[in-house]
Amino acid sequence: MDQPTMGLSVAGLRAALGAAAPARTGPDGPAPGGPAPGGDSGSGGGSGGPPGSGRRPGGRIPDRRTLITLAGPLAVALLLWAVAVATVDVSALSDFGLTKELPLVFWLGLAVLTGGFWYCVRDPRRGNLWPLAYTAGLLVFERATQAVVYPTPLYAWSWKHDAVIEHLIDAGRLQRGSELGAMAVYDQWPGFFAAQAAVVRLTGAENALAFMAWWPLLSSLLMLLPLLLIYRTFTQDRRLIWTAVWIFSVANWVGQDYFSPQSMAFGLYLGVIAVALRRAEAPAPGRRARQIVWTALLVPLIAAIVVSHQLTPVMLVVSLAALCVMGRYRDWTLVIVLILVFAAWNLTASLPFLREAVPDMIKSFGDVGSNLERGYGSVPTGSGALFASWAARILSLLVVLLAAAGFFLGGKPLRTRARPLLLLAGVPPLLAIANGYGSEMIFRVLMFMLPFLAFFAAAALLPMARPGRAGAADRGSDRPRLATGVRYGLVPALVLTVLTVLFVPSYMGKDRLSYFPPDEVKLVKDLLRTAPKGSMVVAAHRNYPAAYDRYWDVDHYWFLDDAKFHVDQIVKEPAKTLASDMSGVRAPGEAYFLHTRAQVANSEMNGLLTGEQMRSIEKDVAASPLFEKVASNSAGAVYRLKSSAGRAS
Repeated sequence: MDQPTMGLSVAGLRAALGAAAPARTGPDGPAPGGPAPGGDSGSGGGSGGPPGSGRRPGGRIPDRRTLITLAGPLAVALLLWAVAVATVDVSALSDFGLTKELPLVFWLGLAVLTGGFWYCVRDPRRGNLWPLAYTAGLLVFERATQAVVYPTPLYAWSWKHDAVIEHLIDAGRLQRGSELGAMAVYDQWPGFFAAQAAVVRLTGAENALAFMAWWPLLSSLLMLLPLLLIYRTFTQDRRLIWTAVWIFSVANWVGQDYFSPQSMAFGLYLGVIAVALRRAEAPAPGRRARQIVWTALLVPLIAAIVVSHQLTPVMLVVSLAALCVMGRYRDWTLVIVLILVFAAWNLTASLPFLREAVPDMIKSFGDVGSNLERGYGSVPTGSGALFASWAARILSLLVVLLAAAGFFLGGKPLRTRARPLLLLAGVPPLLAIANGYGSEMIFRVLMFMLPFLAFFAAAALLPMARPGRAGAADRGSDRPRLATGVRYGLVPALVLTVLTVLFVPSYMGKDRLSYFPPDEVKLVKDLLRTAPKGSMVVAAHRNYPAAYDRYWDVDHYWFLDDAKFHVDQIVKEPAKTLASDMSGVRAPGEAYFLHTRAQVANSEMNGLLTGEQMRSIEKDVAASPLFEKVASNSAGAVYRLKSSAGRAS
């Protein structure tokens, strides 16, 4: 039967939830009319209203007890979350980040939410709105907590992207040449930044800082639609669909949902994959015309991916090509269009970057060990950083093991039908052969595998499900069984709780180095606002807010990026060595040394320099006659190299 393709729209969401789907016995045809047996609240296909409407077959409103058991845990969990975030103190984060500062009521709320979700989703007769509500509640716990408790946005990379948007607005044009140095790469892939610049102008916001703290929540909510469309292609079991969505949400600790081109490109990637999978079984009569129409509709999504991110188009090309070779997606037109758009952009707008990058890319090709080796943060030190790293590893390992178990326990019919998801999960590791992607490839591999692993991981927790389209009236022997007993009732609830709890230290456990208190923001902003054009700011590391502000006319030097022998020299003779490094700045520019709390945290937690070494460097600079302190507060200090210290004129 022709499988309807869903666009990224409200209508698509309704269809993804099953609200508009006709009752079927499976992928082959319509089911007889009438309510499904054993009707319950939100039954999947009866005469009592659309799935998820909260009505029993026959149109009766569910009784008060049913409403309390479904809505009660969600309401209690959100209330506990509100109490928790109102009492969190982030003024003195330890090495355990936000994990240690969260009160007991937060963890209780998370447990109640997970238990309520499983109680809601384990019954296959229930509709989609309750699982959707619980999943939205989970995303509030996961992605809104930091936005509420921190007065400033997290992550130095987010602040960097705000600087790119500011430059784009101020310059009014793209600068892809050498005048911006290494930062020209952002003007060569400007899609995300141009879109955010438009939002800033349309909303009248001063800058992207006004909303970027909420980006993880927004991007995660928008990702639900393509996930639902993908999973609905391979199963009619709503329990499997929503459990997979839950596992994806709690296992997505990598942190690429922050204010970045990758977060947008990843969501669009899933959208294209969803449409491709759902169009795979279109009937032969008139198929070519419809395929051309859908390919044309996907071109804007493809173009947005290509002009926004370097890696995601490659992942999309390989994924779609793999589906075509396998025979799951039979039309090469979309693959060819994607390759043409990708090639056109790389041979024009991004050609300056590629000219410089290709030699290194060729050198790294095939070196899987180096490509998967982490550079930044490769040696976490301290109990907090190690705890967060191991929590993330255990979480990812559990999902992989569950996915392997689900692949074999889900039954041959599900295994056969969902084979494209296994194929898509196997594509990302192949990219590790090609490039290290700035020592971040292992994180990108995990991220791109996760949507497909989550499906099989969910299958391991549920009784064997019949494959086919979601929205079917679960009838007779085909109806999925109620998940009860120890194996399918208690164990899945415990597993989901463990995964959900592990997410917190994995995602929030290193907030000490990601959070910049208002004093630190003010110190850096004041420095860069008053620094003359042509100045240089020297710091240990770029991990501080607004590090890239005015990158077009103020230079930066982060000495921990330098060769080890030079870093050792700075540790041995800080003031003398730094003064020599800074002496080339010409008037009217000034040379500044910046020392901040976040740099110390980053250095300590990532095994770069000890906190004592960092403080010793600042102490030596402060005592040196070559420098003078020009600003300081509780978060750090700024020192200016005196003009009498042998500076160039």
